[in-house]
Amino acid sequence: MTFYPSGEAPTVPTAPDTAACAAALEVAAAYCTPALLNHSVRSYVWACAYADARGIAYDAELLYVAALLHDLGLTPEFDSHTVPFDEAGGHVAWVFAAGAGWPAERRRRLSEVIVRHMWDAVDVDLDPEGHLLERATGVDISGRNAEDFTDAFRAEVLARHPREGLAQEFLACFRDQAARKPESSAAAAVRGGLAERVLADPHPLVVHRGARPADGV
Repeated sequence: MTFYPSGEAPTVPTAPDTAACAAALEVAAAYCTPALLNHSVRSYVWACAYADARGIAYDAELLYVAALLHDLGLTPEFDSHTVPFDEAGGHVAWVFAAGAGWPAERRRRLSEVIVRHMWDAVDVDLDPEGHLLERATGVDISGRNAEDFTDAFRAEVLARHPREGLAQEFLACFRDQAARKPESSAAAAVRGGLAERVLADPHPLVVHRGARPADGV
């Protein structure tokens, strides 16, 4: 069901105005490709819009930093040959949070949210930020639960933060992870038919800048 809070069309959420959020964007922009960076930003947008409409309380700074850093484990500089990319990203985020002066418990939460975004589902009562990021990344990558938003809202989000040919790039990353780490969450996603879902075009009503016909995005 498509929803709006109080019957009003939602505005596109923006980043919290904190030093940690600004630093997270700087880090993501330095290491992520344009497609992966926009995916990270859109994940925060979907998460916030969903939470605000449903009245889910969440820590906006924690959610934003997690969204911006959640795929760092897919980048060459932070790729790990020993642990899944989501776990690697969680470790990198913990170090980032330590540098930002976050206390130990908040660093742990940041790492936890990033690892849990690859879970099949996260209990909102257990971890609201983990629940929101897991749901939002599903919306963005495969269109799962995209019906929660109107076509107009989705079009506005994708116009501001285009997909830039995300499908093929993301699949290449996951297939590489799966080949090297067959027991990882990425491998499970590939075995579970990720390619078919991503290439089906999760947001077909929007013209995506940078997309090629074969990409399906």
